[in-house]
Amino acid sequence: MKGDGGALALVLHAHLPYVRSAQPGSLEEDWFFQALLECYLPLLTVLETAASDAQQAPRLTVGLSPTLLSLLSDPELSQRFPGWLNARLDLLPLADPSLRSAADHLADRIRQQRQSWIDCEGDLIGRFAALQKTGVVDLLTCGATHGYLPLLRQNPEAVRGQLRTAVREHQRLVGERPLGIWLPECAYYEGLDGWMRDAGLRYAVLDGHGLLHARPRPRYGVYAPICSRNGVAFFGRDSEATLPVWSAKDGYPGHPAYREFHRDLGWDLPLEALQPLGLDAPRPLSLKLHRVTDHAVALDGKQPYDPEVAARQIQIHARDYLAGRRRQLDRLKQAMTSADPLLVAPFDAELFGHWWFEGPTFLGELFRQGPEQAIRFTRLRDILEAQPNLQLCDPSPSSWGQGGFHNYWLNETNAWIVPEWERAGAAMVQRCSRGVGSEQSLAYLKQAGRELLLAQSSDWSFILRAGTTTDLARERVERHLGRFWTLMQAIDTGSAVNHDWLQEVEADDRLFPLIQPSDWAKVGG
Repeated sequence: MKGDGGALALVLHAHLPYVRSAQPGSLEEDWFFQALLECYLPLLTVLETAASDAQQAPRLTVGLSPTLLSLLSDPELSQRFPGWLNARLDLLPLADPSLRSAADHLADRIRQQRQSWIDCEGDLIGRFAALQKTGVVDLLTCGATHGYLPLLRQNPEAVRGQLRTAVREHQRLVGERPLGIWLPECAYYEGLDGWMRDAGLRYAVLDGHGLLHARPRPRYGVYAPICSRNGVAFFGRDSEATLPVWSAKDGYPGHPAYREFHRDLGWDLPLEALQPLGLDAPRPLSLKLHRVTDHAVALDGKQPYDPEVAARQIQIHARDYLAGRRRQLDRLKQAMTSADPLLVAPFDAELFGHWWFEGPTFLGELFRQGPEQAIRFTRLRDILEAQPNLQLCDPSPSSWGQGGFHNYWLNETNAWIVPEWERAGAAMVQRCSRGVGSEQSLAYLKQAGRELLLAQSSDWSFILRAGTTTDLARERVERHLGRFWTLMQAIDTGSAVNHDWLQEVEADDRLFPLIQPSDWAKVGG
């Protein structure tokens, strides 16, 4: 095997919008519990298993969004999760006999994750923090509610509120202040690095466009980090290292042996079988028992999933991926004679397990086979500690949307939200700059800040553009903005809001207990 120059930095962005629901069995609750079952619990198991093997050297950078951390720390949701798992175990015996092997395999997986949950008493944050303490992972933060920062820049204080709230919440729940951030949607605009520095954030990942169009153009393209004039480091996404994993059409996840995402027992069972779950209509239940088979085959033609065949294919794909990265690094090393090349491969964490069921196993295989392929895994933090002198460049405005542009979050389906953000943001800045005159008004202002942050989530803009659960997304934006304006009016008039209404709002949106209205005070005012 040719030399071992260079390294591979896998970066996962774990995020869900604040989908906390007081209603058991809700669609929002399903989103969170599905991610727990399929992604976060398996990911932790893979990392802990690899870390316990002296022959492996797993290293991973993981972004945990503040809204996800809030969900992970919610005691009511934690209490309901085992029952949610048990309800699905009760449904698996109802699958068609031809699916028995796949159903038994899935039941075993669910029981394993249930036991993993019980063993740690639902403290996934503690497990991530422990992996950081041992140098296995580097935990990044994100915008407080994943706000699309270039579209919030009209009120710079709104950007500051997103970042400072995020850092404060991360430190509160993880126990360590974050140094890096996964910028929501990897979206960057000129001057954002100043607000990152203000929040104590020292590095982030951008799409390749952010580095390739930087000024001056970086000497090594996306294969080495750069440093902005405000002293913030930026890493660039390498498309060659991400495409084989990211693309369901052209990459590994679309292989015929792997589990089919869109065929679910929740669609196949009669409605009366779903009624014990409180459902009055079919919907996905994380009970997928078929394989991809062929992209040209309709869902009703998908064949039963064979876990043994899929497991063998994962080993082949992991070997292929690592061999590709070794060839890439060797090629780059010939051109980069004065620096070791770095491949940065960022992904949504939910790709691994939720969208691509075999994804966590694939990661485990990468760590297991890495030494044989002479691939060194690294964390972003480790690169900066070992390479303190970086080329000085101004990153280019960009996102990881198509072409590096912002249009997925600003188009005819969702542009109506932007002036609403601007109007509410301006009101928040004005009130926080003036201050309030009572403890009651301060409590209202803090809750108004939470509602503003929640309304700014880029997830709702994304859903409106994608055309999926659009009614839910629109209702969420309008609900949070409505609550914001009710609270601001009460502050302005010195009146009290309805007690029952306030209790409901505070019960629904009870995140960010350390929120500081001063974060929205006018800059320079």
